[in-house]
Amino acid sequence: MPFSLWISLAAICAMGAMSPGPSLALVLRHTLGGGRVAGVVAALTHALGVGLYALLTVWGLGEVIERHPMVFRGITLVGAGYLAWLGLKALMAGRGGALNATAGVTSHRVAAREGLLVALGNPKLMLFFIALLSQFVTPEMALVERAIIVCTAMVIDGGWYVLVALSLSHSRVLPWLQQRAHWINRITGVLLLALAVRVLLG
Repeated sequence: MPFSLWISLAAICAMGAMSPGPSLALVLRHTLGGGRVAGVVAALTHALGVGLYALLTVWGLGEVIERHPMVFRGITLVGAGYLAWLGLKALMAGRGGALNATAGVTSHRVAAREGLLVALGNPKLMLFFIALLSQFVTPEMALVERAIIVCTAMVIDGGWYVLVALSLSHSRVLPWLQQRAHWINRITGVLLLALAVRVLLG
């Protein structure tokens, strides 16, 4: 995979992870309620769920591209519409929203379970990966390249949420995130809309 293509993939994965939503609220809640380790555990198991979705998407898309090119084209068009909808939704989002997580007593086991379930229980995550990875998967793609795509999505997701959990030991981090959530939303929205246009243009 060319480095420039990988940078595009990494940038979109990073903005998807950084966008305020239920996953960020989950990590915040477990960090505030169970401490730094609980937050890190939730972040890592969430990343495992993301990696599983990415793996299923990569292999499934490879089969569809090879056997049913017209179906694949339909998937990419539907994916473009979904990305555009996510982009518009992000642009119209308010300031804090999901960042207003309340702390509650938690344990490492609960954090691990909920981190995985929030990722696997979110069907929009699969749709996001289908729309996103359809731009990077090709029928002749090697196993190593597929593994790079999956690892990129998983490492970026886990890395961001681990960073959030570790940073929450400083009392000023959460207010800082809350104040700038609308900028994260706006940047994410612009990137998603740009990707949707790229899909439509082929």
